[in-house]
Amino acid sequence: MKVRAKKRLGQHFLNDEGIAHRIVESLLELDPKGEGCSVLEVGPGMGVLTKYLLGQDGLDFRAVEIDEESVAYLREYFPTIRSKLYQEDFLRMDLGKIFPGRLAVIGNFPYNISSQIFFKILDYKDTIPFAVGMIQKEVADRLASPPGNKAYGILSVLLQAWYDIEYLFSVEPGSFTPPPKVRSAVIRIRRNGRTSLGCDETLFRQVVKTCFNMRRKTIRNSIKPLLNGTCSIKETPLLELRPEQLSVEMFVDLTNNIITNQ
Repeated sequence: MKVRAKKRLGQHFLNDEGIAHRIVESLLELDPKGEGCSVLEVGPGMGVLTKYLLGQDGLDFRAVEIDEESVAYLREYFPTIRSKLYQEDFLRMDLGKIFPGRLAVIGNFPYNISSQIFFKILDYKDTIPFAVGMIQKEVADRLASPPGNKAYGILSVLLQAWYDIEYLFSVEPGSFTPPPKVRSAVIRIRRNGRTSLGCDETLFRQVVKTCFNMRRKTIRNSIKPLLNGTCSIKETPLLELRPEQLSVEMFVDLTNNIITNQ
């Protein structure tokens, strides 16, 4: 039985066992069992990572796969996964209901939803201490980018506010079936020690997104859509910078400079 890679699902099946083993080891060396974490694989496809995870004694392993063909394949070739496999959309899962404790996430993430996967992880940042994922290299560069680079953007700031990000290694197109038209990379994120941003978190997200939506403008101009009749902003040197020049801490300061006029 074979599984057809579906473009609409962003599927490119990893065929390099050495890389698969490195990805799994990148997670296991963080000791999810010792940290009391369940492990959820997102998009197992034909199980190239799955078989290494299923072989770990005492690991509370689960997987989520939306593709019917992949689900049928996994159930046939990995019978022990039957009770651990969810056939649904990861982006719509209520992770808090399924996993009441801590959770680690791993996967060869579908390229078309990789950013959304990390936004989902952010929604559960208090229960997801770390994750390892293969994604498009361009996205990996963006997530790991420091301030001052063109790659630095919305998800860079939002993710770096709560996680330390490691760019582990690059992967060439020939390691996949079918080969993607882009290079890939594996990144690892680990929850940092931050327990609070020191500002309104919802407003912080709005500020970051609003500023980067007009990233070529200075903050003074890019922040304007957020400043209506109910909001204004204190004068600060930050207003003369562009979004990619601001660190997480600077965006926190910028958020705290917004005054609600109500």
